[in-house]
Amino acid sequence: MMFIARPTHKAAARSDDFMFVVIEASQGEDTRLFVLADESPRGLVALMVCSHASLRDDRQMARRAASKVQRQKETMRKPVREANGARPFSSQAELVCAGAVFLVALVVYSWTLAPTVTLTDSGELIVAAYGLGVAHPPGTPLWVMLAHLASLVSVGSVAVRINFSSAVFAALACAMLTLVLAEILVTASCFAAPRRRNRAVRQGSNIESSNTGGFLMFAPAVGAGLLMAFSRTLWAYATITEVYALNVLLILLVFFLVVRWRRRIIETRTDSSAAVATHDTWIYAAAFVFGLAMGVHHVTVALTLPAIAVVVYRTEGLKFFTSRRLLYAALISVGALILVYSYLPWAASRSPAMNWGNPRSLQEIWWHITGRQYRVFFSFSPATMGAQFVEFCRMAFREFGFAWLPLVLFLALAGLATAYKRDRTSFWFLLLIAIADLAYALSYEIAEDKDAYYLPAFISMAIAAGLGIQWLIQRVASRRSPMWRPSVAAATAIVLTSATAFAANWPFNNRRDYFIADDYVENLFSTIAPNGLMLTQDWQVASPMLYAQEIEQRRGDVKVVDINLLRRSWYFDYLKHAHPGMMDRSREKIDPYVSILKQWESDPAAFARSHELSQRISMAFLDMIQAIVRNEIKVAPVYITNDLLVADQTNGYATRWIPQTYQLVPQGLVFNLATEQNFHESPDPHLRMRGLADGTVRFAKDDVANLKILPAYKGMLTNRGKYLASFNQHERAILAFKEALALDPNLGAAQQGLAESTAKVAKP
Repeated sequence: MMFIARPTHKAAARSDDFMFVVIEASQGEDTRLFVLADESPRGLVALMVCSHASLRDDRQMARRAASKVQRQKETMRKPVREANGARPFSSQAELVCAGAVFLVALVVYSWTLAPTVTLTDSGELIVAAYGLGVAHPPGTPLWVMLAHLASLVSVGSVAVRINFSSAVFAALACAMLTLVLAEILVTASCFAAPRRRNRAVRQGSNIESSNTGGFLMFAPAVGAGLLMAFSRTLWAYATITEVYALNVLLILLVFFLVVRWRRRIIETRTDSSAAVATHDTWIYAAAFVFGLAMGVHHVTVALTLPAIAVVVYRTEGLKFFTSRRLLYAALISVGALILVYSYLPWAASRSPAMNWGNPRSLQEIWWHITGRQYRVFFSFSPATMGAQFVEFCRMAFREFGFAWLPLVLFLALAGLATAYKRDRTSFWFLLLIAIADLAYALSYEIAEDKDAYYLPAFISMAIAAGLGIQWLIQRVASRRSPMWRPSVAAATAIVLTSATAFAANWPFNNRRDYFIADDYVENLFSTIAPNGLMLTQDWQVASPMLYAQEIEQRRGDVKVVDINLLRRSWYFDYLKHAHPGMMDRSREKIDPYVSILKQWESDPAAFARSHELSQRISMAFLDMIQAIVRNEIKVAPVYITNDLLVADQTNGYATRWIPQTYQLVPQGLVFNLATEQNFHESPDPHLRMRGLADGTVRFAKDDVANLKILPAYKGMLTNRGKYLASFNQHERAILAFKEALALDPNLGAAQQGLAESTAKVAKP
């Protein structure tokens, strides 16, 4: 009997994806089902599984495809063997492509590596890693341990060693993204395998497995990997000491293990010559890595769970979630998490130099892991989230190239549209990665490293852009132009997108001559007298100074005190270690404050409800600051940084008391607190500002160098000019104003001061 599929009647219910037809049977000598895939209209019931697969999960697609293969078992045996024989080549091609992306990324990152400590958290993290200490919440124990191993390599400074570890992590992350997309492409090709095999039977040809075709298949994966390598955010964190490069690597490793598990499941079901197996080793490995990844930056890792759950559901259905397999995966993940976070109490018990939070008890460990102190930065108001979304869009437009040329965003949208039509699992996977990430990040208000919280969304965009490159290659192949062959289209797309991202982001991420933090510290040290005390609430001062004093052993006599950290009880343990003399001299006021501070840490809500308690801790804080300043000024000069003059709700008492009690004498980048109101001579500063304003390093408008470091230089030079002018030192004041204007020609205060001093000199 021969069955021929031809449309005889359209169903009443019709969609854009398919239409129902009636199959008519006619008698013949042999019994075969001919599927006229090329000639038949899209939507025949014989092709309904493929055209309507987007509304079904992978299990249904695989079973339909498997049943077709079973019916054609005898006639299809040779193509199946050839397809199986192509798998080793496929794996080799994936590894070659990933290896090429890794090498390119590592060379670029090594060339643009920062030569020393950088701003923000770099100094603190290096100190924590080098001494196996505890970093700021959530502690990032896995990163600390791996960075410590990197710090033991006897090449370059400690900062360079750990900076280079970030480069290695980031380069591996780009290679892993290449593998993730390669797995997605191979899995998608499994659904089309029966159709290709059927065509091979009719045409008497074999399945193409040439090297050129294989590498062409993975060209989109190479393009996506290079895009991620040259992206603004990952590249920025690949050249400095930070945890985010390792975080991205582990997230992508989890993704790879999950999509490889999905591929093995589908290949098993579509290949009748293979035994059906669950391949759960892959998903258990993913669970283990997921638990380890929670030991780096657990928030962004946990946000990927919805996307992973969708892949698992559309591969195995609800039966996975109701079976012991989910329990085993959960236990493995929790076990890995407990294993990595057991580092915190062990490290705290050693009393290292950097022992943030001193997490020894279960309660303290929980507070540290959950980042209890950072909850004040959350805001779920529509206005705040709207502003954050606008900021995200601005970052997204510049992430993979020039903001005025959103080529990659166009490819990403094309890739998502293609995935929606052909591989709905990948579509939901990528979409949920971005949605979950934005749902959290848009409600979190921080300044310096907010872009790092969008990295999962940028990963999704890079993979989607890779699918967009595949869509472009297929469009060119369908036109069969003699000039635009698929290989030419693939090479053009990869070169164009990668070159655009590289050219746009190179000026901002080339930190080969980045000495901003090192010069900042040196300029401060050059001003401060021996055994001097410096008070600051600027983390851009405190963090790199931690590195300079603890790792490089520079100016250990200078007593650097971060006013903000004085609101954390663990910080007093550090001060006892670093400056025991200062702590002894003011112990009478320090001990009562630390006692009430620990009460506040245990129950901050009680202080929020009680005005009396709030007033009590505020006054104890002020008494302690006054005691420290009064006692230390008897021993050596006391200095403050410019930011302490900005009153805020937290340190308002102290910021008002200091200028009311002492004369502020500008000296370099600090104010010297003077007890007399007469003129105090100070040498003209010789500030070293490599890369800050000489054009060798370029900064975005929202870079911390533009937001905090450059204003500090301009402000203190202007303050020096005003101070000198107030004591009729107008010639020297003019020089100070001109130095400030050299950094910013539009600085109004310096322009006004220069004009006034110039007039005074002209008419004494």
